Amino acid sequence: MADPLFTMIAGAPTPVAPFSHAVEADGWVFITGQMPTWPDDDSRPLPEGVEAQTRRVMDNLIIVLKGVGLELRHVVQVRIYLTEFKRDYAVMNSTYASYFPENRRPARTTVGVTGLARDALVEIDMVAKRF
Repeated sequence: MADPLFTMIAGAPTPVAPFSHAVEADGWVFITGQMPTWPDDDSRPLPEGVEAQTRRVMDNLIIVLKGVGLELRHVVQVRIYLTEFKRDYAVMNSTYASYFPENRRPARTTVGVTGLARDALVEIDMVAKRF
């Protein structure tokens, strides 16, 4: 087993805590949960509403994936955290689903939480596999 590779991605959003954007071990790539922050301006207000925030989070995850030479097709597992589960689940779900073909959706867990960094409505992390 090779040592894990800890990666910060140029052009990805500024971390909201001390972490690596991605960590790779034996072809498995763990993508840190992304917030709906803007990669080019961390001080810019978050997008309004869960649909816009979900799109921003997914686009941020794509930036990180590309930074390690991967795409959404490499993603095998996803965790989603929502602060307003009952209110936002359906909208987040349809927005999220638009990023994956119906026959290639990762395994997934969605959890309601009491709060997220930056008062975000949604955070998503991923596990990808090189193939």
